[in-house]
Amino acid sequence: MTVKGAALAAAAAGDFSELPIHNPSVECASRERIRAIQLAGLIEQVAWTYERVPWYRARMDERGVSPADIRTLEDVRKLPFTDKSVLRDTFPYGLFAVPLDEVVELHASSGTTGKPIVVGYNAHDMDLWADCIMRLVQMAGVVPGDRAQMAFGYGMFTGGFGLHYGLQKLGCMMIPAGSGNTERHIAMIEDYGTTVLVATPSYALHMCEVGEQMGFDWKASTLRVGLFGGEPCPPGLKAEIEGRMHIVCTDNYGLTEVMGPGVSGECLASRDMQHIAEDHFLWEVVDPETGEPVPDGEEGELALTPLGKQAIPVLRYRTHDLTRVTCEPCACGRTHARMRKVRSRSDDMLIIRGTNVFPSQVEDVLAGIEGVAPHYRIVVDTAGGLDRMTVHAELKPEAFSDSFQQMEALRRLVEERLKGVLLVGARVKLVEPGGIERTTGKARHVEDKRKPSA
Repeated sequence: MTVKGAALAAAAAGDFSELPIHNPSVECASRERIRAIQLAGLIEQVAWTYERVPWYRARMDERGVSPADIRTLEDVRKLPFTDKSVLRDTFPYGLFAVPLDEVVELHASSGTTGKPIVVGYNAHDMDLWADCIMRLVQMAGVVPGDRAQMAFGYGMFTGGFGLHYGLQKLGCMMIPAGSGNTERHIAMIEDYGTTVLVATPSYALHMCEVGEQMGFDWKASTLRVGLFGGEPCPPGLKAEIEGRMHIVCTDNYGLTEVMGPGVSGECLASRDMQHIAEDHFLWEVVDPETGEPVPDGEEGELALTPLGKQAIPVLRYRTHDLTRVTCEPCACGRTHARMRKVRSRSDDMLIIRGTNVFPSQVEDVLAGIEGVAPHYRIVVDTAGGLDRMTVHAELKPEAFSDSFQQMEALRRLVEERLKGVLLVGARVKLVEPGGIERTTGKARHVEDKRKPSA
């Protein structure tokens, strides 16, 4: 069997014994040992943060909580939550716990809706970050000697650099192509023998399309693994990319505020879940409204406390990402808890005429309709004082027709399917193949034109 097909074959056969595990003594530890590692890390992290970050010390003092009160993992609930507003209010260095001359790297969010989120890393944090990346890429079957081509931008965004450092430390050749110029990316895959592609899933699909138009033979290429991040990758989109590129695709999860990519990653045994790096992150799943823990296995908002992060520690960071977590054993052999892949956020919910609508619901409906491509756009506006939602759905080439009757029948089918799931009507506009704008970064699926209430 070729190396190119080994990972997919293992997934198909359900035999993962030959695939690498970065640190088996930790990733395959008993639940008791994992919890003991977390507790030791939590106690140390709270003490570090209390002593060095005045904002946290003041919030804990207000609650009458000291580091000595943290004796069990459940005691994390005594600590204050952190959210994006805290990092903005303390911009840029108010939450830093080390002198700035110890900070070796700075990253930041785009800041499109306010002041950017600024985070820093000392040498210890960089080693921790690389360790998290090394384990998640090996879950996808990446090995030392692979040639990894980076299609993320490098800038202040954490994704490109985080994966670059971890893959390089694992022993991979890094090809820092950056974002944009798709034809050049495809030429580099052929010229340099690239085996691993790092990209957003929407950009990977765009590469599929461009390569096919160029006559590039994806099946014969050296590429075998796709590492996706930056946006959700629903099963239908993943299956389409795998089928067209003839590679295995996994995605991973992370966010700037707690580290960047590397919080969790997908193994090949459980494609709809991701293993959390539990020795580095204490997770909670809480009710988005109350902040109280939800019952085991139920959906709620993910809150994270990094364990061992020194330069800018955060406690109980509310991600606004909705998921559920299970600690059941995984067929890959890893024992770390698995979180369902994030498809929606508590703050991306649209309210249309009193009905809650998530973009992921629209995505799932479109994925189940033959002839509709995984490219769409939701436009929300008002007409006559009422909310109105229009879904622009792109067609696959084989579904596009000059027959008005055929197109109208398909459009009505999409509208009916959407209403059956969303419980609110949505207008549908069918878009010709390639009509939805492609992007090298995160795909923007929603345009809300409603004026905010005064």
